[in-house]
Amino acid sequence: MKALQGKVALITGASRGIGLGIARKFAAEGADVAFTYLSSEEKARALEAELQAAGVRAKGYKSDAGNYAEAESLINAIIADFGDLEIIVNNAGITKDGLLLRMGEEQWDAVIDTNLKSVYNITKHAARHLMKNRRGSIINMSSVVGRDGNAGQSNYSASKAGVIGFTQSIAKELGSRNIRCNAIAPGFIQTEMTDSLDPKVIEEWNKMIPLGRAGSTDDVANLTIFLASDASAYITGQVINVCGGLQM
Repeated sequence: MKALQGKVALITGASRGIGLGIARKFAAEGADVAFTYLSSEEKARALEAELQAAGVRAKGYKSDAGNYAEAESLINAIIADFGDLEIIVNNAGITKDGLLLRMGEEQWDAVIDTNLKSVYNITKHAARHLMKNRRGSIINMSSVVGRDGNAGQSNYSASKAGVIGFTQSIAKELGSRNIRCNAIAPGFIQTEMTDSLDPKVIEEWNKMIPLGRAGSTDDVANLTIFLASDASAYITGQVINVCGGLQM
């Protein structure tokens, strides 16, 4: 039997990068997949078709997870369409880097809303359903930067550190209802975003990583499957790095 057979999952920000990799892996493991996107209707419909071809139900929702009202409507729509919701992957995220003295309020607010407030919004609106069913796995995407900080990323670092604190608090709040909440902290992961970096920058990053290479979206997705599945039934409140040893 597949690891996620018969489970309904929501993945925010699944149109590209890590979220896309997770959506594909979830479908391959038998999960019905609801996912969010913000801009490309064409990409969303193509992903729907791709996931459905794996033999599961799949639907994309144009929704801003950082907007409280939109998040509430999203959760209600998913439960109406799929009849259930058991797994939540809070993956939506952006960067708007800049040194503090040059960082405008808009850069700060946009990153906090997308990366941190979205996690509150989605979890808040889904919690009652999960508690009623007395089961669920919430997986929040943090970052090694949320633990170590990084110059020029005070907004991103703050948002990802906030995700860690939120994760551990929710694990304590909802554990008695058999709802688990864990965080994943990726390191340097190769995505469309990193493909545009100067090869010399990538080379320098690789020198700092004990395994000597960037991670792949599959590396993150494989851990996400484990945390979403019953194989991790006694794991909650944890922050697990996927970084090739960059942070120890």
